[in-house]
Amino acid sequence: MFKNILIVGCGLIGSSILRASINKKISKNLFVFEKSKKNIREIKKINKKIIILKKLDIRGLEISKEISDIDLVILATPMSQYEKVIPHLNKYLSKKSLITDVGSTKENISRLKNNSLSKSLDWIMSHPISGSEVSGPKYGSKSLFINKWCIVFSDKNKIKQKKLVNFWKKIGSKVIIMDEKVHDKIFSITSHLPHLIAYNLIKTAQDFQKTQKKDVIKFSAGGLRDFSRIAASNEIMWRDIFFNNKKNIVSAIDLFIKNLKSFKKNIENLDDNTLRKKLVNSKKVRQQILNLKQDIAKPDFGRDQN
Repeated sequence: MFKNILIVGCGLIGSSILRASINKKISKNLFVFEKSKKNIREIKKINKKIIILKKLDIRGLEISKEISDIDLVILATPMSQYEKVIPHLNKYLSKKSLITDVGSTKENISRLKNNSLSKSLDWIMSHPISGSEVSGPKYGSKSLFINKWCIVFSDKNKIKQKKLVNFWKKIGSKVIIMDEKVHDKIFSITSHLPHLIAYNLIKTAQDFQKTQKKDVIKFSAGGLRDFSRIAASNEIMWRDIFFNNKKNIVSAIDLFIKNLKSFKKNIENLDDNTLRKKLVNSKKVRQQILNLKQDIAKPDFGRDQN
């Protein structure tokens, strides 16, 4: 499918792409650019044939003959690092190369590539809907993308777009084509707001513990425990997401506050009918998610009970 793949940034997502690519034998040569010495040590454990780059000055390296012909570059760093990477891509890649990314917001990336990327290069955006609260290559998995959605964004170069779609399908993803504006609105509600709520809930529990001088964290029930898992996600990645999708997230927060005030009013007024109707309707969403096979129906989210 691709002769040479370069993964820039090899945390959870990057290392999972690496593992899946090795497992499916997608590329003859796999290159990784990674600055973290800790991450490099983990990457070396995956496969000895992986070529690790410490600089992005691609053609200035000893192995330049092997990697001057990069087919696919996958940007898997935090989005705030993309701007630093682009000048290297402009300088060293050929027009036959394809660039993609795994960022969680897209309008900002679209503006960045339109303003900063060489017009001779093709960057087709991707968003694999996979991941977890853990970060780093030690947690990567070759199975991370299996039966998970990956969004690929429409591009005028249909040949390269098709190759990218096939790449994601090859490592297990279900692929859908989407517009970046629609994407950022949808994920402000389905992903970005839930993470923000989780961070705020944990902050609220910490504040409550401080003001009441009671150790409430050790009595965490299932709700707080599950929110704490989400709130354990990588802070740099989520800062970038919140800032880059600011407009949509602020709108989502406004809607959330409106509904929260409505719940507050129902509780204050002991409005049994209205409150129960809301709770029943909310339960239906869980069944929808199960029907769409986006989660499993085991109690306690399938956690090991031992």
